[in-house]
Amino acid sequence: MKFVVFFVLFSVGVTAQNLYPKDYFRPPMDIPMQLSGNFGELRPNHFHAGFDLKTNKVEGQKVYACADGYISRIKISIYGYGKAIYITHPNGYVTVYGHLQRASGAIQDYIVAEQYKQKEYEIEVFPKQNELVVKKGDLIAFSGNTGGSEGPHLHFEIRNVYTEKVINPSYFGFDIKDSKKPTISSLLAYPIDDSSIVNESMRPVILGLTLQKDGTYLSDKVLANGRIGFGVSSYDTDDVSFNSNGVFRTQLLSNGKLVYGYEFDEIVFDEARYVNTFIDYPRYKASKQRVQKLFMKEPYGLSNIEKNEDSGIFNVVQNFSQTEHLEVSDFNNNSTVVTIPVEYSDKPALISDDVKKTKYFVKYKNDSSFEKDNVSVFFPANTFYEDFYLKFDVNGNDLILHDDSVPVHSNFTISIEDKTTTAEQKKKMFIATRNGKKLGYISTKVNGNTFSCRTRSLGQFTLAKDITAPKITIAKPIEGKLVTSKSIQLRISDDLSGINSYKTFLNGKWILFEYESKNNKITHFFDDNFVLDGDNILKVIVTDNVGNSTTFETTFKRKKTK
Repeated sequence: MKFVVFFVLFSVGVTAQNLYPKDYFRPPMDIPMQLSGNFGELRPNHFHAGFDLKTNKVEGQKVYACADGYISRIKISIYGYGKAIYITHPNGYVTVYGHLQRASGAIQDYIVAEQYKQKEYEIEVFPKQNELVVKKGDLIAFSGNTGGSEGPHLHFEIRNVYTEKVINPSYFGFDIKDSKKPTISSLLAYPIDDSSIVNESMRPVILGLTLQKDGTYLSDKVLANGRIGFGVSSYDTDDVSFNSNGVFRTQLLSNGKLVYGYEFDEIVFDEARYVNTFIDYPRYKASKQRVQKLFMKEPYGLSNIEKNEDSGIFNVVQNFSQTEHLEVSDFNNNSTVVTIPVEYSDKPALISDDVKKTKYFVKYKNDSSFEKDNVSVFFPANTFYEDFYLKFDVNGNDLILHDDSVPVHSNFTISIEDKTTTAEQKKKMFIATRNGKKLGYISTKVNGNTFSCRTRSLGQFTLAKDITAPKITIAKPIEGKLVTSKSIQLRISDDLSGINSYKTFLNGKWILFEYESKNNKITHFFDDNFVLDGDNILKVIVTDNVGNSTTFETTFKRKKTK
């Protein structure tokens, strides 16, 4: 039976792979393709929608158009993909190149012209089909570390232009050798209901794994009573990248039939946040371990999942005795298999559940409102994924709203009334997250005496006031001096509400400074032919999120560099 199941899954995989051209796209760089992150990998609040390609730990690697087409979108942002280029190809796909250092040639000129036209560093433009035409192998950019990147690399995607779904790049024939089986780092059994018991515990139980002579694994026996499910933590490595990346396919089988499984062949962007219920979120927040649940207690719309009518949940009753099979596979069908024996047991629980009941209960399918003193909280229906007991308390302008062990799917509203401050003082106030002494800004509206915000995080909140203006410092003194370097760099920062905007002017005209928020630096790169006689006045205005502003001015001289 195991052979039959593998053959069916393998056949489905082969059929899917045949849908995509194997020799249409060239690699985006000339250096060997090595992954620091693969498709479908589990990330904070999303599934990774592409390949992260190593660039030998440096910026400036040449990035090429993977096929003929035209640049259909350019987005420059201080977050996300940073500097990103999108190419639409005539075969119905779009390739995406993210975290770039800069574009090349006419593309870079186009970007800078748009930035000066809009007088903004962050732009999003959609060139016409005949404006920026590229051929396969054309140099389009240089790799970098912009936006939300945590180190030099190239983010690379392939999207379907019609469905806007992101397709696993592995389908397109890129050569990344992989002969290694995925690794299962932990297997867990979960009691689903208040009365469910697994191995004398009402809490999730880690199951030991024993390697068998045939290369498969046998788990500890599961002795259970009531409805139970399973979860797995796993990763994959290939022959060349030496990184622990995500797995391609996971299948839980019973009597040769699929019980629950998922495959990362494509990703829908609107479903990305479901990663927070796809995994055991409380365990992740407590230990940073991402255990993928192989059951669905409450329904949610992640299209990568296939399941039986019981959504992966086993109802273990008297005389129940059967063997389940877990198969974890990479894209090349290297698989790790675990056999899981399950039997009924009437032994009572020695370990009780850890659910702390309060007088506040949230039913996720319904709207919920909670009020105390001057604070109110409103949760629209489907803000959460499951019902739970909420910790809710108010002390003055401080709100305790559970903790971050419960994932939030969509925005809810917090309102705090304050009658003690003046209208002028309120202009500098906002609702903030509180983590010890650290406060975090949340965009806040004020209506009379009521402050309100929308957020997707639980935890502690308070009313905060920011009366301190941002700081501006220059890396190297230039006052009255001759500047021969190719750039000027300043550091901008704010100690509470954060930077909202910055304006930069040279001799009264707007000038482009690029912003990297992760290191609080803005940089102007001089054109090689840039010549200014006499004293030149640089003016920088930085404003935080509540309107505090700082102005910095300096003068310098500049001559053409050799």
